[in-house]
Amino acid sequence: MNEFPQSPEQGSPSSVPSLPISPSEGKDVTWEDVEQELATPNTSVVVGEAEFSENLSARSLPSSSPLMLVETAFLASAASLIWLVNFYFPMGPILRLFFSVPIALIYLRWGNRAAWMGTLVSGLLLSVLMGPPRSLLYVMPFGLMGILLGLLWRRKASWAVSISIGALLGAIGFFFRIWLISLLLGDDLWQYTTIQITDLITWVCVRLNLAFQPSLSLIQALVLVMVFINNLIYLFVVHLVCWFLFDRLRNPIPRPPKWVQVMMEDEEE
Repeated sequence: MNEFPQSPEQGSPSSVPSLPISPSEGKDVTWEDVEQELATPNTSVVVGEAEFSENLSARSLPSSSPLMLVETAFLASAASLIWLVNFYFPMGPILRLFFSVPIALIYLRWGNRAAWMGTLVSGLLLSVLMGPPRSLLYVMPFGLMGILLGLLWRRKASWAVSISIGALLGAIGFFFRIWLISLLLGDDLWQYTTIQITDLITWVCVRLNLAFQPSLSLIQALVLVMVFINNLIYLFVVHLVCWFLFDRLRNPIPRPPKWVQVMMEDEEE
């Protein structure tokens, strides 16, 4: 009668399985060695956890996860609400600092697709509440500025780079606003404004007996410079706000220059 061969380990509770460590080593491993190996911390896992804790914006969840959709919808509605409240109840420059912050936070937490989705949702919501023209005035430049800042911050760009590029986008948004309002009014608002400024400066020079006659092109160039400088200051303050705010939300942005850190430390003391 033929019987199937049995391994010597079957049916013997006292026997210990042998696991070769590697083909190059000729010794076997006992359960004590296995327990000791399992008790040893895995350095690769520790390093991976440390890198994840340093960059909490990296998400392993899918882009269609409920958490991403909820956060994007909430931050997009918050951005729309800030714009709406500031339009009907202006509070000076306070709320204006937060126009692009929710969209930038979406980009830091969930990436490019979610940021564009949040900007689109904000634009559609404002279009329903305030009309398409005012919705466009938010999307350009503040919605796009939030995407741009989130992109630069996620790629660890320096403050000088992000502030300069953001100020350029803000200046373009200023002239987009003038173009859109001129289109709705049926008049060249830029030409009208610069002519009025030129006439005012000419009148002041005549009253003060100054031999200075400003030209229209000179006034337009000065306005361009002033608009860019204004956007530089605005972006610098936005960076300061996001530096303090996003650190507490565990989505830090790149560190500011040394002189900014020293200035803030002196003020805290």
